[in-house]
Amino acid sequence: MSQAKKKIAIFPGTFDPFTAGHANVVKRALKMFDEIVIAIGFNANKRTFFTVEQRVRMIQKYYASDQRIRVEAYDILTVDFAIQIGADHIIRGIRTVADMEYERTIADVNLKISGIDTLLLFTLPELTSVSSSICRELLRFGKDISMMLPDSFELEDRE
Repeated sequence: MSQAKKKIAIFPGTFDPFTAGHANVVKRALKMFDEIVIAIGFNANKRTFFTVEQRVRMIQKYYASDQRIRVEAYDILTVDFAIQIGADHIIRGIRTVADMEYERTIADVNLKISGIDTLLLFTLPELTSVSSSICRELLRFGKDISMMLPDSFELEDRE
């Protein structure tokens, strides 16, 4: 009798910073997959607040007790990274109608070029206003964003 293939999904993003909305998507996706790889992509168009290395460390620290979650950085096409690590699915969170249209287009292209499906998970209503870009803006002005982060998530000092 052959062993069932491990179901692996990637959750790609910039995660600058990782928010309560991101954590909620991961929690819900773990009900469907054996392993989630939080994949921190390099996006030249985004002005980041934390370095890639800091983001990897902060998220790894947050999920240190859960062996089903890995955190990795990548700088190739998302579907190529998914294939490289043996992922069958891409997970994306949807907050708004605008997100839906954008993610649908990317999901269609990803499926056509790689055969990898995208699973879209809608954000809980109480988290729809939480975004990394809002968090970055507030951080730049020295504001507390703890209410937008997962419980016990620790931000590192900026390098």
